[in-house]
Amino acid sequence: MSLFKARDWWSTILGDKEEFDQGCLCLANVDNSGNGQDKIIVGSFMGYLRIFSPHPAKTGDGAQAEDLLLEVDLRDPVLQVEVGKFVSGTEMLHLAVLHSRKLCVYSVSGTLGNVEHGNQYQMKLMYEHNLQRTACNMTYGSFGGIKGRDLICIQSMDGMLMVFEQESYAFGRFLPGFLLPGPLAYSSRTDSFITVSSCRQVESYKYQVLAFATDADKRQETEQQKLGSGKRLVVDWTLNIGEQALDICIVSFNQSASSVFVLGERNFFCLKDNGQIRFMKKLDWSPSCFLPYCSVSEGTINTLIANHNNMLHIYQDVTLKWATQLPHIPVAVRVGCLHDLKGVIVTLSDDGHLQCSYLGTDPSLFQAPNVESRELNYDELDVEMKELQKIIKDINKSQGVWPMTEREDDLNVSVVVSPNFDSVSQATDVEVGTDLVPSVTVKVMLQNRVILQKAKLSVYVQPPLELTCDQFTFEFMSIPRVIQCKFRLPLKLICLPGQPSKTASHKITIDTNKSPVSLLSLFPGFASQSDDDQVNVMGFHFLGGARVTLLASKTSQRYRIQSEQFEDLWLITNELILRLQEYFEKQGVKDFACSFSGSMPLQEYFELIDHHFELRINGEKLEELLSERAVQFRAIQRRLLARFKDKTPAPLQHLDTLLDGTYKQVIALADAVEENQGNLFQSFTRLKSATHLVILLIGLWQKLSADQVAILEAAFLPLQEDTQELGWEETVDAAISHLLKTCLSKSSKEQALNLNSQLNIPKDTSQLKKHITLLCDRLAKGGRLCLSTDAAAPQTMVMPGGCTTIPESDLEERSVEQDSTELFTNRRHLTAETPRPEVSPLQGVSE
Repeated sequence: MSLFKARDWWSTILGDKEEFDQGCLCLANVDNSGNGQDKIIVGSFMGYLRIFSPHPAKTGDGAQAEDLLLEVDLRDPVLQVEVGKFVSGTEMLHLAVLHSRKLCVYSVSGTLGNVEHGNQYQMKLMYEHNLQRTACNMTYGSFGGIKGRDLICIQSMDGMLMVFEQESYAFGRFLPGFLLPGPLAYSSRTDSFITVSSCRQVESYKYQVLAFATDADKRQETEQQKLGSGKRLVVDWTLNIGEQALDICIVSFNQSASSVFVLGERNFFCLKDNGQIRFMKKLDWSPSCFLPYCSVSEGTINTLIANHNNMLHIYQDVTLKWATQLPHIPVAVRVGCLHDLKGVIVTLSDDGHLQCSYLGTDPSLFQAPNVESRELNYDELDVEMKELQKIIKDINKSQGVWPMTEREDDLNVSVVVSPNFDSVSQATDVEVGTDLVPSVTVKVMLQNRVILQKAKLSVYVQPPLELTCDQFTFEFMSIPRVIQCKFRLPLKLICLPGQPSKTASHKITIDTNKSPVSLLSLFPGFASQSDDDQVNVMGFHFLGGARVTLLASKTSQRYRIQSEQFEDLWLITNELILRLQEYFEKQGVKDFACSFSGSMPLQEYFELIDHHFELRINGEKLEELLSERAVQFRAIQRRLLARFKDKTPAPLQHLDTLLDGTYKQVIALADAVEENQGNLFQSFTRLKSATHLVILLIGLWQKLSADQVAILEAAFLPLQEDTQELGWEETVDAAISHLLKTCLSKSSKEQALNLNSQLNIPKDTSQLKKHITLLCDRLAKGGRLCLSTDAAAPQTMVMPGGCTTIPESDLEERSVEQDSTELFTNRRHLTAETPRPEVSPLQGVSE
């Protein structure tokens, strides 16, 4: 058992879906029993009144039937319950119940039972007051210094204090400047009422001032009559606390001093009788209720403060003495004597969890046995330590820091893509131009071996592909872990059969080491004609209008992909390579390989980079201009407001015309920024598609491994979204510069250079294009991509056709910058405007 967890002595749950608040709990000897034991009185907003006297057989027992002394349905919501001397002619304790339109005083008595059912309790109505105004809360005390009886003061929702002298109504007074009711308390030492107004200040009103002030029924008198009568309600003192108060309690040290405790939303105040601050405590959490009580130390006060984190804090003045955890968030807390147990903490939550608890833990009777002591042999310990260190060193050498043993995952994720499209498309935009947009159903299956908590499933596809739902949360991982599962979507989701084109602006050729395969076998369902002599030509039509043509050579082992847009080439190229690999794997061929021997189409790639960068610069200028116009618009508004507030009318000097013109400029600039953002999004999508194609061609050109291709993808595609603060150009430039100065460096001198730690938008793209060209040059000369800098020395390699040697000297490199377009001649390749994840086209990722 934790030392800082409240020990459950007795607990119960009240009713079914009932609600409670801070005034619904009271502890007192309401039946005036001779033993003086407190009873728990609870009222609910459903109108039920319950009285408990807990007698648990052992600690932690729940409520027994005999613990409930009385349960009555009062049929009206119970706002507050209090126990005091409310009946004239006797000093016995009676129960006061406040309803929204009624105040009732009851006597609770018990009759000794003669049978096994125990004692019988009953509640008798002594008197009641029907209220003309809706009540909020009440307080009681010996108003005016009377002895032997308690008076009741009720605060209404419209700010009226109604005083009742037991069975009779005394008077009513309106609080000045009232807006909303606040907590109310009575100080017997100063004979005053203390509340917190809507102005967020503590206010004190003397009872004598209230009694002699103008009656509430005469509130309609003129101000002059009130001044002449001398009966205005004047506040005794005020203190601004700067926040709304949750509750007020008044505690007396002795006969000569008392303190006013105010619980705010973020602070806890202790005030003197005259309103001066004795001390205050800033709270780091949101409190729910509190209860001050006298401390055993002279001159100090203990305070229980509960918060919304299920914690109960005990303060001695401003010093935290104890903190304990509760099973619920209490809205009311009391301390009393129950069943001869003093200092029981009683808490009540808003949904009816009533608990009696105490602090600390039960004593443990277990005693650890004595352990036989023996002398240590340090020589044997040294030998054992050396053996263990050797084992640890050998394991680290063989498998690294983390063991790589295979084990069954606690959670497995698998994805099944439906082979057929949905009969009714679930797409947001059903049509794109003249093309209908289809949709496909993807089933994600989760298999777990152990019970998991709060498992979250996210599904991601690259735009413009969209999901009907991308986030799923299951309320059924102790240690945070991430599991990914990648899946491919059907090509027909964004591509339809089309007429092949004989001419195109951009072309790329893929070489293979096997005989050409019929395109009908690779792309079933995409052929627009069935002639046998036309199976080597196939056309593709993307949703939105782009067209791509695929040709298979009849004599050589080559495939050509061509299109009018460079970025549209990537999707069909990547899909062709994947389907060729799958085709030959089914045939049992293991040595199939693809290669690219043409020129790197860097010029077309650089054009897309320039277009994207130009849109970024344009967006930055538009946002700066919009900010300037917004500042100008607010300045004109302030000028006009000052003119309108001026008591002496003055001409506007065309400020209204200037305001209207500035407003139109702000709207036009906002539309331009929004349009530029849309164009930038499309440009970034095309740039990512072109980047995928460049990485694919570099991998085929230099026969890079999967790890090396992954390094290129990490360098060229670091961002899923492009923003003004962190853009693609500066991020990729920093990544490529890092590769050039580490694994692709020519000497150790380049490796020693430090990169700039800040990423800022560049002035132009010349530096980025130079680094991309240099990266291709280093790879052509045998550079090897790796995460370590050990293998940075260039190796001799046969250059493919179309690539000329790039000089190594600084002078020659400067000439390379000027004529880089001559090194890599124009070739055309494209990614379908449909952007895809970095791994493969039409692929999704679930994690």
